[in-house]
Order: sequence, then structure tokens, then C-alpha cells
Amino acid sequence: MPRVEKIIPVWGTEIYIDASSSKIDATEIDRVIAGVEAFLFDVDEELSTFKENSSVSKLRANKLKIEDAPEIVQEVWRGCAKAKELSFGSFDPWAVEGGFDPSGFVKGWAAEKAAVMLVSAGCDQVQVNAAGDIALRGKEPWKIGVVNPDNKSEIVQIFEITNGNIATSGQYEKGAHIKDPHTGVIAIGAKSGTVIGPNGGICDALATALMVDG
Repeated sequence: MPRVEKIIPVWGTEIYIDASSSKIDATEIDRVIAGVEAFLFDVDEELSTFKENSSVSKLRANKLKIEDAPEIVQEVWRGCAKAKELSFGSFDPWAVEGGFDPSGFVKGWAAEKAAVMLVSAGCDQVQVNAAGDIALRGKEPWKIGVVNPDNKSEIVQIFEITNGNIATSGQYEKGAHIKDPHTGVIAIGAKSGTVIGPNGGICDALATALMVDG
């Protein structure tokens, strides 16, 4: 079965894609991945907090109203609002310095979108890993390990996921960097949080909320 792996540098990190298909050949898989890559760069252009002309930067600067933003931005806004509700405010992208920052939602959301694109084009077995926010599709389960935040060489749990999403937020990459939206100080609820579920953006956001609440 043809299989293609690719690393896409975007959003200041790397997105790893692993796609196999019994229906289309490697050349066609490459073509589909190119479309996914274009989508990921569009996400960066619209949702980055670092790019002055992105829609999110304009929202933060009060130069754009959400009802006038592109649909991709409105979809993420709605997803963030749902995650805030589900987490009782422990995930709150509006309670950050500078205004609305969907970074804790976007990677998981975009990974799932990318996986759906690959499956829709004929891929059977798909992994999209957006720096720890992972969308998985397939006929056979993927084995995903979660590491000990105090010892990255130690895997403390392996999850088998066929069709779903998994997101892990922890201190081991950036140190203690997540703020508690309730208090405005660095969160100390947990060293690492992992969430598995059907919605990639919600998994991403709730993993952050676990870091706050433990």
C-alpha cells in the first residue's frame, strides 16, 4: 500500500503527516498533501497572532469585528467559545494579554481538518501530528505514547486510537508557560495533561485546561 510521510514547517513548528492508501498511488497522495500544506499556510495567514495582517491580529487590534472575519476565523472563534464553556473558563482565549488568542485551539483543530482532507481524497491510514496535537484516522489503530513530563525518555502510557484525536499539553517543551485565566498567574494544576476525543480543537483546548485545573 503506497505510503507518504512529510514534514511541513509552519506556525513556528513542524507538522508531521503520514498517509497511506489502497485507492490512490503515492503521486496522488503527494498531491493531496500539497493541498493540505496550502491549507495549513492559510491557517497561519488568518489565525496567527504574530502576523500583523492576519485576521486574528486585526481582531486583537479592534480593526476587525468577528462577524466580518473570514468563515475559517469565525469557526475557530465558535470552537473556542465552546471550549471555554466546557472547561468552565479554564481555557479562555479572551483572557490573555493583547486580546483573543486561539493558539491553544488551532493546532488540534487544523490537524483534524487536515486528516479529514486526506481521508476524503482516498487515504485509508492517516496521522497528522501538529506538535503533539494529533489527528488519527484508519482501519488499524495507531499507537501513541505519552511521556513522563519529568523524564521525556520514559513513556508512561500508550493509547491505541483508530479514529480520533489526542492532544497533550505539558511543561516539558516550554517549561511552565500556561497562565490560569482565573488568576492571571502561571498555572500549577498539572505538569502534563492529555485528552482524547472526536474533536481535535476541543482536545487541544481541554488539555490546556487540565494544565490549569489538574
